[in-house]
Parts: sequence; C-alpha cells; structure tokens
Amino acid sequence: MANFEFLEALGQIARDQNIDEGELLVALANALLAAYKRRPDSAEDAEVEINPESGEIKVWGLELDLEGNVIREWDATPEDFGRIAAQTAKQVLMQLIRDIQRRQMFEEFANREGDIVSGTVQQTDHRYTLLDLGRVEALLPQTEQISGEHAQTGSRIKVYIVEVRNTNKGPQIVVSRTHPALVSKLFEIEVPEIASGIVEIKAIAREPGHRTKIAVASNDQMVDPVGACVGARGSRVRNITNELRTERIDVVPYSDDPIQFIQDALQPARVREVILNEEEGSATVMVHDQQLSLAIGKEGQNARLAARLTGWRIDIRSDTENDDIVEEVWTEGDVVVDRVVTETEGEITVETVVTDGEGHHVEIETVEVSVDEAAVEIEEEVVEEPAGQVVVEGEA
Repeated sequence: MANFEFLEALGQIARDQNIDEGELLVALANALLAAYKRRPDSAEDAEVEINPESGEIKVWGLELDLEGNVIREWDATPEDFGRIAAQTAKQVLMQLIRDIQRRQMFEEFANREGDIVSGTVQQTDHRYTLLDLGRVEALLPQTEQISGEHAQTGSRIKVYIVEVRNTNKGPQIVVSRTHPALVSKLFEIEVPEIASGIVEIKAIAREPGHRTKIAVASNDQMVDPVGACVGARGSRVRNITNELRTERIDVVPYSDDPIQFIQDALQPARVREVILNEEEGSATVMVHDQQLSLAIGKEGQNARLAARLTGWRIDIRSDTENDDIVEEVWTEGDVVVDRVVTETEGEITVETVVTDGEGHHVEIETVEVSVDEAAVEIEEEVVEEPAGQVVVEGEA
C-alpha cells in the first residue's frame, strides 16, 4: 500500500534538517526491523524494505542456507505493522536527526581547527567562559583567556579554534584568546594584502594582553609590508588592538639578514651594532645609554619578544662612557637576565634580576666584592631547578 504522505513528510524533514533522505530511510528500516524482531511470531531472519517512490513498507521473511545465502523469501509483514511503523518512525527520526546534526557539526568545525570565529559570551566562571557560535557552543578555558580581560555577558569576541572534540553530547569546541595565531588571523581579516598573499607574516611573538611583535615581508616590491599592516593613520592595526583590548602591536619588516632583523625586532630602540655568534646562536647588541631601557623594555619584555621573534639569544650591552657602571641584558628562552656591575671606592656590586616570560621577577641577587677579589673573573649563569624555579648563581 502506497504511503505518499509518509514520503512527503520524510522529505520535508530531510530538507529542513539538511539531512540526506536516503540516510533517513536506511535508519528507519533498521529500526523497524529491530521492532519486528521483538514480536514472538517474527521470522528468524528478515529484512525491512521501504519503497523510496511509494513509501510502502514491507517485511520479508528469509530462509538462508548454511553459507548465509537467501534460498526463499516471503511477505512477513504483520497486519498491525502500520501502527508499529508510525510509533517507531517518530522515535527513530528524532534520535537520528540529533545524531546526524551532531556529526555534521563535528565535521564542519573539525575542518575549521586553526580558524577564527566570532562568539557571543553566554556565561563565565573561574574555570571557563561559554560562547555561543550560532549552531554550537564553545569553551574558552581560563588558561586561554587574556589576563585581566573580563568579557561581559552578551558581548561578542573573536576567538581562535584550538581543538574540536567529538563527544556523546556533540562536538566540544575549545577556543583561545591567547594563541599567537589569533593575531595572525586578525591581520588576515584586516589587511587584504595578507589575505591575497602579497604580504606575508614571517614570524610572530606574543605576550597576550601586553604586547605582540610581528615580522612581515612583501612579495611585491611596490608594496610596503609594514605600511600595509599599519594602515592609513594606523587604522588597521588599531582595529586589531581594540579587539585584543589595547594589546600593543609592533609591526616590523622581516629580513633574511639576521643583523638587520635583530635591529628591527628591537624597535623602538635604535641599535648601534650587532655582533653575531652563529655557533652559539647568540647576538651581542650594543646600544647607547639612552636607548638601553627602550631596548630592554618594561620588565625585559622588548628583549624577550625580540629574541623569540628572531630565534636568536640576544645579549644587550650599553656602550656607557662611565667605566664604573656596566649593564648587560640577555635572554635565556623566555627568561630575561639583567646584570648591572657597579664599581665605587674599591668595591664592585653585581646586581642581577631574572624576569620570567610573564614579566615577574623570579630572582633578585646582589653580590658585593672588593676590587682585589674581583680580579678573579665573575661568572654568573642561569640554571633551572627541577621545580621550574629560575635561580641566578654567582661566584667571586
């Protein structure tokens, strides 16, 4: 018996939910077979057939040989199977729609890992912030949030998709506001030259919520990469800064010449000289006294970001005219070590400050020795304890 109304309803559901109609028919047939098998008078082997043109539902009893081949089949459709089919169809379709929607959402967002999306803040607590992305929700863990940023419920923010997990409740999307690639993606949105490939982001170093350095190069001699990223009167970079809650962004030109690249990376400080030690991967940078604080940056931030941007260990020294005071700053990974040696009235004072990647002073040490004792070279090195504490050791 034809059931065109059933087919029409099934087709409407498939169109509304963006689900393949054939997939719905297969799932419904499997569910009807399971319902039929629960009947005491059911055939031992059977299959359910749904005619895709008429909607007619039939149960075929099967007789199989020892090898599983069908040797006889007959119409085993129960008289009341229409009522069973209606009840089963409703339950199956609801569950199937949920399963397919979860799978489709997972497939959609799994392909978007490493992409940027906008979300509306729904709720927030000490563990995470929940974002509404439209068809699905996303988790912004506390560790992925910019320090000091407090998103208001209902506000929209841009986030970077870090991971998409497939769970029984649907896809779980983990996003970030601290990932360096978030800044890269924001530049792709704001700068057409980056989106088109004319300007290329070569390197990026970021301390979320504080400062980012980004190195760019142009594949077209007629296009200034820094000017393209900054925009007219700083409009483009200002839009990104506003999205990141006033995080400072330095755009510097990339160079294959490491000396030039290091000089540009230390902007806004003006560097007098750069001496490379390629074997150790280190660079000694000489600056004038007035430029030393700029080169180091607040709590070593400028030096630290420049080292991460260029990939070189940077040792900043002042060419001070006062021989009684010598200051050196160098990077050890994300750690910045600032050492000041002062000679006054026959005594030498060595003050060392170690700053971690978040700008915290993890160790401060002051050593005073006489000039005679200082005849032996003073060596200081940064060692990392098993607990992760950075300690400065000094010997006279």
